Amino acid sequence: MHNTSERPFLIDMIRTGVQDYNTRAKKAGKQAEIPESDPGKHLFQIHSANHWMELEKNTPAPTMLFGELWYQNELCILFADTNMGKSILAVQIGNSLAGREQIAPFGFEAPQCNVVYIDFELSGSQFRARYTHNDIAYSFNKSFYRAGYNPAAIPPDFKTYNEYVNSAIEYAVKQTGADVLIIDNITCLRSGTEYASEALSLMQHLKALKTKYKLSILVLAHTPKRNPSKPITRNDLQGSKMLINFCDSAFAIGESHRQKGLRYIKQIKQRATQEVYGHDNVCLFCITKAVNFLKYEFVAFGHEHTHLYHAGMYNREILARQIPELAAQGFSQRQISAKLNISLGMVNKYLNSTKE
Repeated sequence: MHNTSERPFLIDMIRTGVQDYNTRAKKAGKQAEIPESDPGKHLFQIHSANHWMELEKNTPAPTMLFGELWYQNELCILFADTNMGKSILAVQIGNSLAGREQIAPFGFEAPQCNVVYIDFELSGSQFRARYTHNDIAYSFNKSFYRAGYNPAAIPPDFKTYNEYVNSAIEYAVKQTGADVLIIDNITCLRSGTEYASEALSLMQHLKALKTKYKLSILVLAHTPKRNPSKPITRNDLQGSKMLINFCDSAFAIGESHRQKGLRYIKQIKQRATQEVYGHDNVCLFCITKAVNFLKYEFVAFGHEHTHLYHAGMYNREILARQIPELAAQGFSQRQISAKLNISLGMVNKYLNSTKE
């Protein structure tokens, strides 16, 4: 009988041969052979750094979609507090890309794009009302598609709702031949993005979708309640830090506390460029409706600090309104001073500024 504790002679020969080959390969400066069945072989492409430089030397530089805030083939996040007009800006950006139209003051270099806007926010009638005046509807660029959310849809045989949404978004991309995907908003894609595992899963899916279809992706997100006296930072994006860590770029919309109705856009993260629209050079906008198209309209550049909330700011606004009203009612400056519990000099100052 054979001794079962001894390996067959043929197997010993094969193993010895492999070991000898690997030893010789290492001495020759070559990598040891990796079995074809190795499960990790496809995750990374491994070349020398110099070979990577050679491979990428003819890759064109990224082109601007929305100035230095968002470049072609990037996964970008736009975040802001509620009622700041994120959706208004996102639709404006999408329509501009579909028609190759610039939104001042931002540069635009990309070719005309097919854009699909996944709208989890507005119903079809709400969307129409936003872009209609006197029953005349705005005519969007033909390559701008809107995918309206249907909450009554019955999910087919998917393990999770997340899988169903992922599949539906991919279908919309294929159906429209999209180059650009805009998602409004991120909380409808995943619940629990404040947890690292959920956020990582979401970003991995979006990056895979971006690579598979050569997409540029803009995702809208919220800020939690924030201190209006502090500058906007990456920490103001609602959810796990995985979201900001794994995106290519990000920008935010802030509210001006200096002038009612004014918004500012600030660059938060960038990989393809230097910071251009930081705290010392934010872009100021007002929201206007030119006939039947709601849009952001550029006003000026500014410093973020001057548009943050400062103690006493609203008191001054109230006084600026109340003092002239009381004066118009016939109250003397001394009576106004006593009534509002402020100095006579301050009453005089506000009244003089009103006259000017």
